[in-house]
Amino acid sequence: MAENGVIKSRLQNGKYVLNEVNGKDSDFSNHVKNGNFRHEPKPPSMGKQLGIKGGFWAATICYLVLFPLLFLRLLKRFLFGERSSRDTRIQKGVVSINPPVKKKGQGFTRGKESFEDAPFFTAILTYLGFYHLMFLGYINMLFFTPKVAREHNREGYVPLYNRFENFYMRYVYRRVRDCWNKPICSVPGAEVVLKDRITKDYGWTFEYTGTETCCLNLGSYNYMGFAENTGPCAEAAIEAIKKYGLAYCSPVREMGCNPLQMELEKSIARFLGVEDAIVFGMGFATNTLNLPSLVSNQCLVLSDEKNHASLILGLRLSGATVRVFEHNNMKALEELARDAIVYGQPRTHRPWDKIFIVAEGVFSMEGSIVHLPEMIAIKKKYKLYLYLDEAHSVGALGPKGRGALDYYGCDPKDIDILMGTFTKSFGSAGGYLSGTKKLIDYLRVTSHASCYASAMSPPVAQQILSSLRIISGEDGSSEGERRIQRLARNTRYFRRRLKQIGVITYGNEHSPVVPMLVYMFSKIGAVVRTLSARKIATVGVGFPATPLMKGRIRFCLSAAHTKEQLDYALDVIEERANTLGLRYSQLPRDMTPIEYEAEDEID
Repeated sequence: MAENGVIKSRLQNGKYVLNEVNGKDSDFSNHVKNGNFRHEPKPPSMGKQLGIKGGFWAATICYLVLFPLLFLRLLKRFLFGERSSRDTRIQKGVVSINPPVKKKGQGFTRGKESFEDAPFFTAILTYLGFYHLMFLGYINMLFFTPKVAREHNREGYVPLYNRFENFYMRYVYRRVRDCWNKPICSVPGAEVVLKDRITKDYGWTFEYTGTETCCLNLGSYNYMGFAENTGPCAEAAIEAIKKYGLAYCSPVREMGCNPLQMELEKSIARFLGVEDAIVFGMGFATNTLNLPSLVSNQCLVLSDEKNHASLILGLRLSGATVRVFEHNNMKALEELARDAIVYGQPRTHRPWDKIFIVAEGVFSMEGSIVHLPEMIAIKKKYKLYLYLDEAHSVGALGPKGRGALDYYGCDPKDIDILMGTFTKSFGSAGGYLSGTKKLIDYLRVTSHASCYASAMSPPVAQQILSSLRIISGEDGSSEGERRIQRLARNTRYFRRRLKQIGVITYGNEHSPVVPMLVYMFSKIGAVVRTLSARKIATVGVGFPATPLMKGRIRFCLSAAHTKEQLDYALDVIEERANTLGLRYSQLPRDMTPIEYEAEDEID
């Protein structure tokens, strides 16, 4: 089947030929005999001919051929540098992005962003270590095949399981499987209680020990600290259960919704400064099930390369043409927009029905903030639409906690569609879309999430309402402002201390998502395990979730964290950085003592 589900065909020499299948012609007549599709098996590989599995040969080729090529490429980059179309300075493998000049009338200046390159020898060791791990995995698979499910009697059918994915999950990921999917038995607040488990067969199975461990939580998206089971938000949610029950168990289009959901939609619109809003019970589905209602196969989407999986899946379901631009590269975005308008659709050159820009406010894996003013300028210049996902920025950015718009001081009317979730800053579940009333009315009728998904649960809606009132100050207190300032202070303090330690961190200095680069696959597991042993819970991220060269530990900060907790975590990180060799940064370090309560920490 061709890309986007379209099969192109033509006649050639009396034979029916399929083309546009990954750019290669396919002679259909050679595959059909007596009206039946004839499956031609591929010739056996060298490994099968010799009685050895092909994975062994793949690993051997990586060692003998690919590694020298990668070595030469990295050596060239280290000696001569490389060009970049971004506003960067590259010197001896160090990349730092220059912040723009502060614009008049804006309360916030964009913070400095850093995407420092890996040192040369670290890059070499990372590739070598990964290929070595793969090589050992294939050796293990040859001689120690586990008793796992296998496919039988499927000749001529597409395999149910990808061969490489099977290998990777069983022989690479399994070695560090204990670092992920840890069960918890408490709310994910400033501290979290983990259920202890052990493995006696190197990660194939786990057993619970019956004990629990309370850890400092640096792995949850609890930005504003509302993940609590006590306090005004929890008490209001309990009262909502008593009054409205737990769930409506039907879509809004069938049985309607509760008054709390209607009040929530009005409150979100008022908080963001837009005409109207619609809420849904699941944040992931807010993107996935609504994008197909907004774009179609005659539309073009310009998507940031670091966009979330929910955005990518929603765009795939829509059938729209997607062109990806380099992360936060406004020059590349403008070039794509210009070409799309000049050349139109492929083959026909007809104008696109709509051209959308899709980006996030805070990118959850990079810790960077969207370059929104420049993006809005491009949107206005070329008459495009802009879809902004504020899942990680609403509540966590800006003097009023209204996200990237508030951070830059932009007008909400400049964004056509504002999306956000309630699972991060609001300590609840679900998501929202906001914009003009005409747009929201259209989504109420056409959105799959509105037509088929269940209405939001009453206690979930009440939790969001209670936290939203605190953030916006509608409760009559200054608690919301205090939490916003504490999160900003924690973020700046934590990032500056990490920079003094000498580790490489990615992203904007105002972003509460702090990726710390460790590069090597083995070091991801080592850092997560050693931090867990010191009662610090965090998240390790590696290939394939990130590029092979960019394995990292991701810290998520919260307004609920105290300075003492952060200092403890930073002391342990510094100790581990010395032991495991994580001081990769080549940037100059300012060792001036950081005053936690200094006013410039939140300016």
